[in-house]
Amino acid sequence: MNEPRDLFTASGEVHVPLAERLRPKTIDEMVGQRHLLAEGKPIRVALRSGRPHSMILWGPPGVGKTTLARLMASAFNADFVAISAVLAGVKEIREAVERAKLARDQFGRATIVFVDEVHRFNKAQQDAFLPHVESGLFTFVGATTENPSFEVIGALLSRAQVYVLESLKPEDLDPLIERGFEAEQVDATEEARKRIAEFADGDGRRALNLVEQVAQAARVEGRHGADGDFVNAVAQRAGRRFDKGGENFYDQISALHKSVRGSDPDAALYWLVRMLDGGVDPRYVSRRMIRMASEDIGLADPRALEVALNAAEVYERLGTPEGELALAECVIYLAVAAKSNAVYTAYGAARAFVAQDGTRPVPLHIRNAPTKLMKNLGYGKDYRYAHDEDEGYAAGESYLPEGMERPQWYLPTDRGLEAKIREKLERLRELDRKSKKVE
Repeated sequence: MNEPRDLFTASGEVHVPLAERLRPKTIDEMVGQRHLLAEGKPIRVALRSGRPHSMILWGPPGVGKTTLARLMASAFNADFVAISAVLAGVKEIREAVERAKLARDQFGRATIVFVDEVHRFNKAQQDAFLPHVESGLFTFVGATTENPSFEVIGALLSRAQVYVLESLKPEDLDPLIERGFEAEQVDATEEARKRIAEFADGDGRRALNLVEQVAQAARVEGRHGADGDFVNAVAQRAGRRFDKGGENFYDQISALHKSVRGSDPDAALYWLVRMLDGGVDPRYVSRRMIRMASEDIGLADPRALEVALNAAEVYERLGTPEGELALAECVIYLAVAAKSNAVYTAYGAARAFVAQDGTRPVPLHIRNAPTKLMKNLGYGKDYRYAHDEDEGYAAGESYLPEGMERPQWYLPTDRGLEAKIREKLERLRELDRKSKKVE
């Protein structure tokens, strides 16, 4: 049988990736996650207690979720059953249950069932674990890159402690990268290690894969070491981690929106570039900026909506990369524009009122009367044409359904154009009070 050649070394042995060869054998060998693994921290305490508990490890790729689950099984001398939710189904879950029963009944051993990418299991598949977690047949450890609040059923969440794992910092990655080069017997400069840490973007597995790639290239070229320039030449720049449908996506668009709302053009530009660099569809960003112009700026600067619409059109005409400059111009404009959510708040209040209110008829005096019958029925009778009134305003007139009190939904701020709008509305209310038809 022919096997892929890249699975073998020159000696014919199966090649084991560097990341697997350097997988930590003890908790102390793990890098990062000190908030969970340092003395007195939750997982360190759990390991010393001798009593495992079910948990969900939530974090980005390459931060040690699988390694941590394996180390827990080793620490508790438990049988370790790994299931990949990408490939497995109810059949594999049943097999894991039978194996756990065998380990308990014949060997007196506990079992840890590790489910990688647990968010990919549907509700029925996740439900299948519940009775066995509840009975203590095995300890459940799930790993996910997605927010468990949205992707894991409540019943399972209530039976498992959620631990958040963080991206590895440069100071966490540096010793890991150095260890990798030592294992590959290649000398690497500090700059080379720094460049690999940047490419890895907080992912330990990616860092070691890059180390292996650079080391292999160095051997091919007969080099004894690697510097920053060599790393740049060998490692094609990996895109920043960006899951278009996952937690990271919503975190970054939230950061962009809040930076605009907070009037920080530099932060807004940073998150825009991060998203574009990560592969987001620029059209999505342009749509969100149109929303920002309406929600957070509104009538304080009506031109913001025009700028956002123009930026979206420019991108449609020019595409990437030329059109992205228009998006950058737009996001900076939105960030520095006067802010008001008065329109957004007023619209929400009006929607809430209409949703719970009855169907009120249109008052006769503001109904259209295109036919003689309608006029005879009183449609449009006593309607006051505002343009014929002093100051172009029919003071004291009501345009709301009969019996409905005047609401105060739109409350303009004193920022930007809304300051002038506010002055005008105050003047009109004063004319209403002076009118004989004040309600």
